[in-house]
Amino acid sequence: MSPKINLYEVSPVISIADMMEQALREVPDKIAYKYKTGEEIKSLTFKEFEETVFSLGAYLAASGLENSRAACIGNNSINWIIAFFTSLRSGGSFVPLDRQLPEKDIIHLLNDSESEIVFYEEKYEEIFRNHRDELKFAKLFIGLDRKENDGEFVSLNVALNEGRNLDKSKYLACKNEPDDMKLLVYTSGTTGNSKGVMLSQKNIISCVYYGLQISTIYSTGLSVLPYSHTYESVADLMVSFHHHSCLCINDSLKNIANNLKLYKPDYVYIVPAIAEILYTRITREIDKKGMTKKFNMLVKVSNAMRKVGIDLRKKLFASIHENFGGNLRKIVCGGAPIRPEVGDFFENIGISLVNGYGITECSPLVCCNHDDFNDVRTVGIRIPCLEWRIDSPNEEGIGEICVKSPTVMLGYYKQPDLTAQVIKDGWFYTGDYGKINENDMLVICGRKKNIIVLNNGKNIYPEEIEGYIQGIDSVAEVVVSGIKDKVGNESGLKAELFLNEPKEEKEMMVEIREACKELPTYKQISAVVIRDIPFLKTTSNKIKRSY
Repeated sequence: MSPKINLYEVSPVISIADMMEQALREVPDKIAYKYKTGEEIKSLTFKEFEETVFSLGAYLAASGLENSRAACIGNNSINWIIAFFTSLRSGGSFVPLDRQLPEKDIIHLLNDSESEIVFYEEKYEEIFRNHRDELKFAKLFIGLDRKENDGEFVSLNVALNEGRNLDKSKYLACKNEPDDMKLLVYTSGTTGNSKGVMLSQKNIISCVYYGLQISTIYSTGLSVLPYSHTYESVADLMVSFHHHSCLCINDSLKNIANNLKLYKPDYVYIVPAIAEILYTRITREIDKKGMTKKFNMLVKVSNAMRKVGIDLRKKLFASIHENFGGNLRKIVCGGAPIRPEVGDFFENIGISLVNGYGITECSPLVCCNHDDFNDVRTVGIRIPCLEWRIDSPNEEGIGEICVKSPTVMLGYYKQPDLTAQVIKDGWFYTGDYGKINENDMLVICGRKKNIIVLNNGKNIYPEEIEGYIQGIDSVAEVVVSGIKDKVGNESGLKAELFLNEPKEEKEMMVEIREACKELPTYKQISAVVIRDIPFLKTTSNKIKRSY
């Protein structure tokens, strides 16, 4: 690890129960969550939140289900978080399900996971009723937004009211060993079948404890990304809880701008696609007002002043900061590399955009940029408990990223053969390609399964070229793929585009050649296809590539 970097101090934590006890002991009256019910903003202190969790736990214990596996499907909500923490604190485990799953996949995963408890949003109830006979393991259905009980379909509010009057000791006596599975996360992936990633208590706690050492957060966050993904559920929900921050729940992606102004957070976790949208909106607005020249001049003056210790970015770019609520200090960005110019833009206006890298199988954090050593052209430094290496690097130092860490999963659920393919001699083979630079920072090149091998033997990482093309104003989405000849060999590269404005393919080819002029000849695009509709995406906003 670079000697220039000082790690943040973090309170040691040995278990999920210990994490909750610390909060109850140290900050019982501090607000843990803010959320909207209709137009009303409500809040829960850490004490109120934990009492709610313990009440639900007591209800489950009274039903004989304190050691059961619980699945959950639905939109982000305070009730989702209550179900999440209740299950983690229990003797059982938690199975977050992607809310965009097709009906048949929901039923399959509930059976495959052997979930006995199902937490759900009302719109899924019809699916469960229609397939009740097929759900072999389910014993209790708890509607997160149900008003009253209806046979075996129970209202969360009713369960909580009953639980408040029950003895909590049976639930609170639940014990978990470090290597007990606590999260079973089915990867949505962008291709192929879902795999059940088994994460232990040690995996999760290690991610929280060591992650905070390299990337701190502040007092108030806006929770935006889907809770079914570990990036949000572990790296945000649990990290924020252990840091004793107040987390405000964003009710929908279309309301991000309004909720930034409403809750005035000082940090937020997002994915590059959202960062791109924010960047594009702001820069276009500056351009529309004829202020681009003035903005660039202010950036130049501001950066010169910063070199002599004077930082006036909050004042110089106050109108932009107001769009984010006025307090935003840090954007944590993960899920894919970010374009350097996007990171530079936010840094120039006084908001630190910190890029990181993770994978579900690593709970999920592998590395992140440090606030005092932020190189947006990388995904940062490794968490202190992790070792890494590059397997079979080529002449540029690029190869498969391999890690060894207490954050690495127990394995794939019911798939020992598949587990053996990716965990070898204690090393987890991520399936991502990258290189480690002279500062021991990771540079991501692309997914192993996305690599294009041209018939001249050159390996192409499409994500690299897509980053250049994404810088074109009219490009909303892009996927680069190989052009196959009659015998199936890939002899060139094609860019498939979804645009913000109507343009001809010939016109786009000219713009792409200009954007990619720094790239070598074998990385140049030779064909362009313009789409009428956006690409299909996962709930974390990644484009689903077709193979």
